[in-house]
Amino acid sequence: MNKFSYVATDVNGKTTRGSEMAEDFRDLQQKLREKNLYVTSYRDLGSGAVDVKYKFKTKEVSFISRQLGSMTSAGLSLVRALFILQDQQENKKAKAVLLDIYEEVQKGKSFSDVLKSKPGVFPEMFVSLVAAGEASGTLDQMLNRLSDHYANANKTKNKAKSAMVYPIILLVLLLAVIILLFVAVLPTFAGMMSEEDMSPLSKALLAFSDSLINHWYVYILVIVGVVVTIFIMRRTPATRLKMDELLLKIPKVGKLVATMYTGTFARNMSNLYGAGLQMVECIEKSIAAVNNMYVHERFKDVISDIKLGESMSKAIEKTGIFEGMFTSIIFVGEESGTLDTILSKSADYYDEEADAAVTKLVGLMEPMMIVLMGIAIGLFLAGMFPMLYGGITNIA
Repeated sequence: MNKFSYVATDVNGKTTRGSEMAEDFRDLQQKLREKNLYVTSYRDLGSGAVDVKYKFKTKEVSFISRQLGSMTSAGLSLVRALFILQDQQENKKAKAVLLDIYEEVQKGKSFSDVLKSKPGVFPEMFVSLVAAGEASGTLDQMLNRLSDHYANANKTKNKAKSAMVYPIILLVLLLAVIILLFVAVLPTFAGMMSEEDMSPLSKALLAFSDSLINHWYVYILVIVGVVVTIFIMRRTPATRLKMDELLLKIPKVGKLVATMYTGTFARNMSNLYGAGLQMVECIEKSIAAVNNMYVHERFKDVISDIKLGESMSKAIEKTGIFEGMFTSIIFVGEESGTLDTILSKSADYYDEEADAAVTKLVGLMEPMMIVLMGIAIGLFLAGMFPMLYGGITNIA
């Protein structure tokens, strides 16, 4: 498939310029006629112009799901709905992907098969539920369910970003205050007292101030080095496994993080199991959405135990990651044969708990920043006042 630039006219004789993906000139003509446009000139830009490498964001996936679900529920064919969706898309890369999907589905391929041929473009759960919807003839319902799911996920993400604004402002303010005090203020008091009469704290603060003024680049190199080291460690499987395990064992923080993981897992399990997927597949895809390697490793044992015939609740309980109430809820669902219903209700509950956990987790950072700022200012004053007092004594 190539990209064509064209000049066309409508029924009123108005000239329109644009671009379109098509197999050849005849295909281009056909597509433009559907828009009531007639080609007057065109140029083949070649297949190299096609860019289908694009990863849709959570907000975009929610919008696409909602649009496709609404149009198919209203009686439009999937092909027509995909055409309208790509035609309204303004992002060029996203439009290229959607246009390519539309072309493939128009040729007779199933929507889910086309999505599977483009790994990474859409979330794995989106692809799985689309496949389940096509198999059961409930694609419109699945798309609406996906829209709600990703809308909630985007809401949680935005809430976390909003909650992070104040701690980030405090951190920037802390760094600005430290730099201002030690670069602009403290050096003015250095000559008020001889070095021999200074306290060890005053000498240490002056030495730090001097290094900050004359060797500032060293601090930048150290900060960059720390960031790069952490990044490399996170890319190393063995180190990341230990770091992710440690995260879950930090007092208070670990419990809040585990609550967030529970909310993600519960919601994904509810959607996938409700769509009729097999238990093992539901667990594999649900836990893949949890960004923690330690949890992934522990759930390999869960999947093995379930394959050997153990109940889901018992297998998950062994990991010690999720709280006892959640495993008890799963146990009740398994015993009563209403696992899909109880997972849906527990997902609603843990969505709220996950939101609260995000707020609490970010809230822990605020007093920490304030304490650090207090310590920095306190040390500065403790080192400055003896110099100020000594300078006044010398004057007297």
